[in-house]
Amino acid sequence: MLKLVLPLCLLATPAAALAQASECRLPAQIARPHIEGPTAEEPRRVLPIGSYTLAISWSPQYCAGPAGRKDDFQCSGRHGRFGFTLHGLWPDGYGKQWPQYCKPAAPLSRKLIQQHLCSTPSVQLIQHEWVKHGTCMPTTPDRFFALSRRHYQALRYPDMKVLARRPALTARAFAEAFAAENKGLTADMMRVTATRDNWLSEVWLCMDRKLRYTRCPAHQGGVKPGTMLRIAPPA
Repeated sequence: MLKLVLPLCLLATPAAALAQASECRLPAQIARPHIEGPTAEEPRRVLPIGSYTLAISWSPQYCAGPAGRKDDFQCSGRHGRFGFTLHGLWPDGYGKQWPQYCKPAAPLSRKLIQQHLCSTPSVQLIQHEWVKHGTCMPTTPDRFFALSRRHYQALRYPDMKVLARRPALTARAFAEAFAAENKGLTADMMRVTATRDNWLSEVWLCMDRKLRYTRCPAHQGGVKPGTMLRIAPPA
């Protein structure tokens, strides 16, 4: 029954606040995920890969909602303080549709889940990301999650506490502040998603087939650049 403390020290300066996890204490027991697969609403689609999306979630917003209030690992504070977490690396198609659930997949091993739980703090989400997205890439679970985490951990962030206090922050201004911390990234290479009342939910980073940042297609989604964005403050 492992209980580890994993510091994630990836920043050179305090100004570019990490906003991932300041520390992460794995739970004593790691549950086994249940098997997922395609459904009538989420069918199997085998399509060529035209690009990728790296999706990260703002944990304070998740923890402020009803699901987060029941999530002891990610939201209680007893296992660490999470900022941006890794939702996943998604292969996209050449148009509005994307490949998904390309092959059946067994439950992932506890060892693999343990390795990535501090980046994606949900056992079932880790399983889901492999089944829905990873199986559509020519890779293995170990390589898929290592690749996803490498790109996630390379990200740098603006000071989220400062941005959360801004009385008038547009989605465009947030994207520009985010891009300024990451070489080769510009505001039009990401989409900002939010709740219905415009609280920051996720950031989607658009990538080409070589996993380099690229301008997002028009259909990528997200809120409009002029949307007034609110940010749940980090702990």
